[in-house]
Amino acid sequence: MGSVQNVDMTLMVEKLKLKNLTPDIDLTGMKLSSPEINRPAIQLSGYFAHFATERVQILGYVEYTYLQSRSDEEKKPIYEKFFSSNIPCVVYTSRTEPEPYALEMANKYNVPVFYSDKKTSNFMAAIIGWLNVQLAPRISIHGVLVDVYGEGVLIMGESGIGKSEAALELIKRGHRLVTDDVVEIHKVSDDTLVGRSPEITKHFIELRGIGIVDVKTLFGVECVKETQTIDMVIKLEDWDKDKEYDRLGLTEEYTEFLGNKVVCHSLPIRPGRNLAIIVETAAVNNRQKKMGYNAAQELYRRVQESMTRKN
Repeated sequence: MGSVQNVDMTLMVEKLKLKNLTPDIDLTGMKLSSPEINRPAIQLSGYFAHFATERVQILGYVEYTYLQSRSDEEKKPIYEKFFSSNIPCVVYTSRTEPEPYALEMANKYNVPVFYSDKKTSNFMAAIIGWLNVQLAPRISIHGVLVDVYGEGVLIMGESGIGKSEAALELIKRGHRLVTDDVVEIHKVSDDTLVGRSPEITKHFIELRGIGIVDVKTLFGVECVKETQTIDMVIKLEDWDKDKEYDRLGLTEEYTEFLGNKVVCHSLPIRPGRNLAIIVETAAVNNRQKKMGYNAAQELYRRVQESMTRKN
């Protein structure tokens, strides 16, 4: 099972281009743990029951104008209660700005306050999408992830079976490497898995007998990719003459990561088989199936029609 991660608040500030309005607060070590956000409308009216204090708090134009309509005597206890509730941070949007007393309370309770010039709805969409990726449950597995014609193909198999060599051939044929050896899989939704490389091995491939190869340096930036959805899995295995392999593909096989099912094909390895072409064909065939056409079902339909005519 994967675990929910924490993300550095400094990374959020950098990626979402936020302006820090409380520079005296040290952000070092501050973490975000919830992928959800909160607009504290009802809290600003004084009702703090069921307050989602673990979330990033966003104040937009509506909240700003509401606070402007309240007297200082009404606002001060609300600000005190709001900033003392152990919230991670506050973001002002839509060309609003905090009042001096709000910043005073923020500094008192060590709550960072940021500003974004985006409209509130646009900023909410951006931060929710970013947090969902950063805080998604994740696991690390052994394999190679390649973007083949837009399909994310995860190649798995025992060590030394030829995963990296297949990936290198695919790169030479114009496809893009995401990661070799270790794949970090993030569950960003109930339908979507995203793979990425650990920072330390990004853009590198290990080839037995040669060593480490820097794909980005050797073949150019067009041959690498930062992240990729995982659309199918190909498991490489040694050829077993006594094993029955699927020759039609009428029924789909699946493998599961973090509760999500992914189409899976087992490919037997024999000398002379061109793995790159097989992987390309599997990727295009998978894409065609998603567009509504299944070659195996079409063949089955033709056979049934032929038998019906003969009868």
